[in-house]
Amino acid sequence: MKRSFLNDDHEMFRKSLRKFLEKEAYPFYDQWEKDRIIPRSFWTKMGDQGFLCPDVEEKYGGSGVDWGFAAVINEELERVGSGLIGIGLHNDIVVPYITAYGTEEQKQRWLPRCVTGEIITAIAMTEPGTGSDLAGIKTTAKLEGSHYIINGQKTFITNGIHADLVIVACKTDLHAKPKHKGVSLFVVERDTPGFTRGRKLDKVGLHCQDTAELIFEGCRVHKDNLLGEEGKGFTYLMKKLQQERLVVAIGAQAAAEEMFKQTLNYVKNREAFGRPVSQFQNTQFKLAEMATDIEMGRAFLDALIAEHMAGENIVTKVSMAKWRLTDTAKRIAGECMQLHGGYGYMEEYEIARRYRDIPVASIYAGTNEIMKVIIAKNLGL
Repeated sequence: MKRSFLNDDHEMFRKSLRKFLEKEAYPFYDQWEKDRIIPRSFWTKMGDQGFLCPDVEEKYGGSGVDWGFAAVINEELERVGSGLIGIGLHNDIVVPYITAYGTEEQKQRWLPRCVTGEIITAIAMTEPGTGSDLAGIKTTAKLEGSHYIINGQKTFITNGIHADLVIVACKTDLHAKPKHKGVSLFVVERDTPGFTRGRKLDKVGLHCQDTAELIFEGCRVHKDNLLGEEGKGFTYLMKKLQQERLVVAIGAQAAAEEMFKQTLNYVKNREAFGRPVSQFQNTQFKLAEMATDIEMGRAFLDALIAEHMAGENIVTKVSMAKWRLTDTAKRIAGECMQLHGGYGYMEEYEIARRYRDIPVASIYAGTNEIMKVIIAKNLGL
């Protein structure tokens, strides 16, 4: 399939990235899964090669290229393993808040080191008692002199252990009407007094991706670390969710393609009752159905990437892609495991890891149920 948003420069970049990953990621990924974390050295190697934040302007150390390069990075990282999602979060979710809403001083202070991998970022929205209801967060930030005092807890924070810089959603006005107008964003740095990390969370999948609880107890953040304007944090979050959900859809599509490729190869080589499993009609029908879903998903997704790069508002269609592609990837994971038979349940086969890793994609960046609420609302329902 010809991909409309990609040109020769994107494909040369893909070849370079793939060669890098074949040397620096694929051979070590199983060990990272056992270690339950990706080493910081991998981040700096990514930065050294220009694979972090490529769309950041050149004056801040980036390459200033279009978002198609980010799409390529997300696809190739997913082909290695879903546990590398923290890099996509850094590149395409957290850093864009700084580029869009940061002051010139903030950009000069943080962006160059985000590009090199010296700074790893995270964003802290979810709380123990607050999931999709971002306007209902309980973490507070109160201005006292030249500092805000932050108190509260966050959970399920991707890159939570490694993060040197965390964008934290807080309530600065407890009485705002409507309540979402009381939300503000703050940049909290690693050694800020009152900021500590809780548990590194033990997840069903994504084992090498560090996910943690963050705790703020009298955390003193200088007012210069307010990101954008006070009270506009919720609006900022909503504006950036289109790209975040598009990143999730890209990962789900790439995962589905990878699982299908592995399973197609397996059934051609695995024999049962004296012939390859691929020769059974049930196998052929299952693979035909998966191939069709994958091809249709790719066409829709690529059209959305092109529209997103053109600056179009595609919130409704991205919500459609996010829920449909993640649900499809979950179903394909189950069917691919079934076609592997008993071996599919063994850790030595990659489909077992993929089967564990993919379900969370329908939960994070807004649950798929929330996606359907958004779609229905935008249909005028």
